[in-house]
Amino acid sequence: MNAFSQTRSGTQKWWKEAVVYQIYPRSFKDSDGDGVGDLKGIISKLDYIKSLGVDVVWLNPIYSSPNDDNGYDISDYRNIMKEFGTMLDFDLMLKGMHERGIKFVMDVVVNHSSDEHEWFKQSRNSRTNPYRNYYHWWPAEKGEPPYRFSQFDVHRNAWKYDSLTNAYYLHYFSIKQPDLNWENPQVRKEVFDMMNFWAKKGVDGFRLDAFQFACKDTTWPAFPKEDYPKDFIKYHAMVEPIHSYLKEMYADVLSKYDVMSVAEGAGRNFQDAHDLVDADRNELNLAYAFDPIDSRWAKDYSMLKMKKTFSTWDSVFENKGWLSIFLANHDNARLVSRFGNDEPQYREVSSKMLTTFLLSMRGTPFYYNGDELGMTNIRFSKIEEYKDIAALNGYKYVQSINGDTSSYMTFLKENGRDNGRTPYQWNNSVHAGFGNGNPWLSVNPNYININVESEEKDPNSCLNYFRKAIQLRKQNKVLVYGKYELIDPNNSKVYAYTRELEGKKLLIVLNFTKDKASFKTTADLIKAKVLLSNYSIASTNKELKPYEAIVFEVK
Repeated sequence: MNAFSQTRSGTQKWWKEAVVYQIYPRSFKDSDGDGVGDLKGIISKLDYIKSLGVDVVWLNPIYSSPNDDNGYDISDYRNIMKEFGTMLDFDLMLKGMHERGIKFVMDVVVNHSSDEHEWFKQSRNSRTNPYRNYYHWWPAEKGEPPYRFSQFDVHRNAWKYDSLTNAYYLHYFSIKQPDLNWENPQVRKEVFDMMNFWAKKGVDGFRLDAFQFACKDTTWPAFPKEDYPKDFIKYHAMVEPIHSYLKEMYADVLSKYDVMSVAEGAGRNFQDAHDLVDADRNELNLAYAFDPIDSRWAKDYSMLKMKKTFSTWDSVFENKGWLSIFLANHDNARLVSRFGNDEPQYREVSSKMLTTFLLSMRGTPFYYNGDELGMTNIRFSKIEEYKDIAALNGYKYVQSINGDTSSYMTFLKENGRDNGRTPYQWNNSVHAGFGNGNPWLSVNPNYININVESEEKDPNSCLNYFRKAIQLRKQNKVLVYGKYELIDPNNSKVYAYTRELEGKKLLIVLNFTKDKASFKTTADLIKAKVLLSNYSIASTNKELKPYEAIVFEVK
């Protein structure tokens, strides 16, 4: 057994050392001028993706879909959405990635399907249809079903009445996303067969979307009104026998291939998260915990709370299991706008600081496309400019309760999902080089200055800093497997920690504010070696410049 295999969470694995790059295909690159990004567009940019130094690409869903929720409502799990291309395009894209040493992770959306999937069409056709039990139905003669919360429904009600068979069906998300019945063994077989179909094609991993909600208590108990739906995770997530179903998935699919498996969400508590990814349990590889990123939504958000959240998750997983590290994705606002500062004087330096954080923490980093450029929130001013179902139905809900739509629009400007979905900014030509047609979602006007072409030419750009940070991680296994220890924990401006492995010790200091900020450390910074800095001259006097980030090698 080598030294690395004695580090936390067992032996070395490629998915522990990988940097995952998430691509939102609808917004990445349009090859045919229809305003929608596609697989040929991704193929045309594979050399660029390779140049970043990333190891894995995770694509949001590309299956056939009517696009009620931008592909998360799937009508055919074994076909490609026409807007994105063909199965031949997929095969060429996968081949191109593998030729460049890039692995590929598929988004698997099986908490629900589209209501236009053949299974659901059959299911709603009659109460005796063989597919009826593929979904959750409540006969109307029993009265209204016990209330369940829906995140995307205009009325926040997860039961939708369907007159065809005089019954209600369950949908935790949109009314066009009916929830699959995982209690039905045939549903599980369909899903596992589908996953094997893609694994045999050569995909290198699966990200299970919203899977923590897949199992339901089909006795349909009434939940206490005092904390439901406010704490819907407590009642919706990790309902048994979800672990039995994951063990089935492992036996039927995951154990047969060298694939990476990621659960979106980590359940209700640390025990849930551990049970998902404890290698001895034979379920999944990686927990994708929302606590760290969700902390930014909290009214009492602070740097101290963020540090405590990340440090607690790390300590709980110190010896077993493995975490993902992320601060942005397709469901959130832009990284620099949310956790940094996108004002012109601070955008670049705070973007680099956040990159330093993501690539120096313990766990597998997930980095969202465009954040390497320091892309920012677009902040639409009119609801008509939004395309996201969560934003649109959320607005209708606020209207329905005579709420403050102005406050809701202010919320969307900072937190709306479409902020992270605007077309990728390739150059300063029309539509930011995304494509010749009018894009499905407006391009951020700042593409004139923030784009790949201009940043390629600037050695100090956010893009080139991202590449440097990735190379530093690859060259220093201490940043992957090394022990994490929080330094100066009560500092409200600076996040400082060490990573240590086999006698090598790195000190990472990050100023999360636009003010100068000092920090405490016993390390001799004068004798320390600066491995990475987001300023041309790194501070070595324990006082950091605004949003300064430094990685020291210390004794």
